[in-house]
Amino acid sequence: MNEDIIWDVIIVGGGPAGMMAAGKAGEKGARVILIEKNKTLGKKLLITGGGRCNVTNYEFDNRKLLEKFKDDGKFLFSVFSQWSVKETLDFFHTKGMGTKVENELRVFPTSNSAQSVWNVLVEYMQKNNVTVLSNSPVVEIIRENNKIVGVKLKNSKIIRSNSIIIATGGTSRPETGSTGDAYSWLKNIGHKIIEPTPSLVPIAVKDTWVKRIAGVSLTDIKITIFQNNEKQNVIKSGKILFTHIGVSGPTILNMSKDIGELLKYGPVTISLDLLPTKNYGELNIKLQELFKEHDKKKLQNVLSNLIPSAITPIIVELSNINKEIKCNSVSREERLKLVHLLKNIPLQVEKLLGVEKAIITSGGVSLDEVDFKTMRSRLFPNLYLVGDILNIDRPSGGYSLQLCWTTGFVAGTNA
Repeated sequence: MNEDIIWDVIIVGGGPAGMMAAGKAGEKGARVILIEKNKTLGKKLLITGGGRCNVTNYEFDNRKLLEKFKDDGKFLFSVFSQWSVKETLDFFHTKGMGTKVENELRVFPTSNSAQSVWNVLVEYMQKNNVTVLSNSPVVEIIRENNKIVGVKLKNSKIIRSNSIIIATGGTSRPETGSTGDAYSWLKNIGHKIIEPTPSLVPIAVKDTWVKRIAGVSLTDIKITIFQNNEKQNVIKSGKILFTHIGVSGPTILNMSKDIGELLKYGPVTISLDLLPTKNYGELNIKLQELFKEHDKKKLQNVLSNLIPSAITPIIVELSNINKEIKCNSVSREERLKLVHLLKNIPLQVEKLLGVEKAIITSGGVSLDEVDFKTMRSRLFPNLYLVGDILNIDRPSGGYSLQLCWTTGFVAGTNA
């Protein structure tokens, strides 16, 4: 590497935002170098969505899309007006990658493989003559006369450029290289950093029975959060996945930040309603009908007409009803107990799992220090900040990657 070269653009970080920014800057004619600490690019990208990669969310109305970012959405109108879901899908489609829409408008490659997304980005950079310097951790942003002039590598080499894009990500899944390195560099040059905390993270529970149904998922259930037996304003419906130590799945991930906040003030219980379309009275009648129809069969076997068979032994056990009992022997009191349980399975929250299991982290560069028309730092006109480095909350469902595509494209264009 010739240290005398002054590049047009340095991108630090070879994740989705960094690769998009690098390809776009190269496409605009800039001489671009992308610096990556890992041996390979896009380590986290390749494991997103369980390796399937939830590319974006199929919502073309920016106003509705940005509502999902809550209060942070008001910062994003300008950048999303330049590049949003339609432009993202056009980008991948014109490069030969098909997509499909699944539940909750989640968009995946038709190949069901994140490798397809990775391939498009790498080919985009290659076509636009981006130089990639891998296995090269950055340790410092170099500032001279209130201007960013380059970066210093761990091996003490200096790489200089006219513009720099920081795309190093947050602190989630640190084994992929996301260890929050840039937060200290940015703090050192005067940026305000909101302390990162895990967001979109699975929940560990105290109830040991979940281990027995690890891998089982339930769809269309209602999830309500209680603290000190008081219902909280945290209620969602959707899918839940049982794990060896607790619960996960899209709906739980999207509730995790609120659960984490509540845990600071006392014990938290997650209540699962397995049959939200039926009220207590309707469910009681339904059970009576089932028990009459299958009066000689075991209760456990008959419950599988209502709920997945994998969880029926758990329900019977939690109800303290004899697992060998036949339907014609179930008392009224026991039936009402079952009704209550099917509408309210309690899970005692132990903790949120850490950054090593988080899909994303909250925290990062304060948003009022970024010009979202260009993704420029308001402190340094040739410094650009993109993707997970920003303090932007968003739910599971393709919103994180869309943020990367959008901010990466706009930064690459302007840098």
